Amino acid sequence: MGGRFHRGFTAAEKTELWDRWKRGESLKAIGRAFGKPSSSIYFLVAPHGGIRPAQRRRSRLALTLAEREVISRGITADQSARSIAKLLGRSPSTVSREMSRNGGYNRYRAALADEDAWARSRRPKRCKLANSPRLRQAVAGKLRLDWSPEQIAGWLKRTHPEDECNQVSHETIYRSLFVQTRGVLKKELLSHLRSKRSMRRSKPVDPNGDRRGHIKDIISIRQRPAAVEDRAVPGHWEGDLLSGPNNSYIATLVERHTRYVMLAKVAGKDTQTVVSALIKQAKKLPKELYKSLTWDRGKELTDHRRFTLATKIDVYFCDPQSPWQRGSNENSNGLLRQYFPKGTDLSVHSQAYLNKVARQLNERPRETLQFETQRDSTLVLCRPVEPAPQEQTSSDRFGISVCASSGRSLRYSITRSACANKASGITMSSALAVCILIDKSGAILFTPPARRVACNARPVTTLQTPSRSTKVIGAVPHASK
Repeated sequence: MGGRFHRGFTAAEKTELWDRWKRGESLKAIGRAFGKPSSSIYFLVAPHGGIRPAQRRRSRLALTLAEREVISRGITADQSARSIAKLLGRSPSTVSREMSRNGGYNRYRAALADEDAWARSRRPKRCKLANSPRLRQAVAGKLRLDWSPEQIAGWLKRTHPEDECNQVSHETIYRSLFVQTRGVLKKELLSHLRSKRSMRRSKPVDPNGDRRGHIKDIISIRQRPAAVEDRAVPGHWEGDLLSGPNNSYIATLVERHTRYVMLAKVAGKDTQTVVSALIKQAKKLPKELYKSLTWDRGKELTDHRRFTLATKIDVYFCDPQSPWQRGSNENSNGLLRQYFPKGTDLSVHSQAYLNKVARQLNERPRETLQFETQRDSTLVLCRPVEPAPQEQTSSDRFGISVCASSGRSLRYSITRSACANKASGITMSSALAVCILIDKSGAILFTPPARRVACNARPVTTLQTPSRSTKVIGAVPHASK
């Protein structure tokens, strides 16, 4: 019994297929539209990595089929190459080469020559990563560190600003991963992408929109002060919930000025649990570094008035279906999915692990910071310095390693007596570990996690840099390892 015949796709059907794929339709939906199984659609889309092939066009300088027919008739009439070229208005060498590459004067056939010319015109060009082993190794190494292709491309451009040979676009990296027929980047590196996809997919749009309920007494984002919009002043945060199965959630907070990320473990999505967790997180920061919070229209912040009364922090809500109004938080949530993939239970992670992930994310280069890390531009760590044997342990000296915007490391020393303030009852234990913010103008934001150091002249005279004076303003808690 003969095998069953399966008809392929015509050119028009392929065009419609790619149109449907780009609109975000599933393989099964496209297969039903063409009366074919989803596997047939997959085997047509997968070799291209889900990326629509560029439409092929003939060069305006190439010979057309009609011109090749004229050459064939001229050969039948025993005309010379120069005579045929004169009829076509072409160079004699063009006609001569056309005949020699397609069987010669006595074996030339117009239709076959046109087909061969169309096939030869592909001339696949090797991509930049295939021609540069050193660049390919650098890209593969950063992918294994869970860097995104866009972060890698920006880092290469910043590291080699004058050397285009050591630069590559993020689109080339994506195509080298998705189109495995290039043989450039190994398939195993796909697992390091945030989405874990093996080919590119378009995100379908929900025609029903957002059907959730309304929140009472909301303050619209349109009423937010102008100082928040331009990101010039630190202390304004964006927040959201990262969700997982089994009613597991993580609260994500991103500071708009520095893009500094903080994570908080949340037991549930109900408004009482979420608001209580946010209040607890807010009390870890001095008021100078937590002035406002922007949230989406999620019902988890229905009790936002209790948060405002407890923390004196204003809460602003985005417009419906406008996640781009909290762009920094949305971008960070996408990056966090690399550590917490969709479908995984988030309740198994401890707060210590969340702090570790937040630190690792804050150390990654960000495009909006010109591919500097948050630490390069704003983040400084403060830890105790062990005293030398000849020193008295009662001095309790603390070292501060400051990473300035230029990348050079400065070191300071603080004594307990200098930082203690008897009026406020502040003491600094030898186990102190806090996080310090320093902006590019040289202002240091520092405080113990228990109580805020008063902004007076005494700490200013204690912290002295080799090149400039500093000003003590405030601080945020250090994320433990």
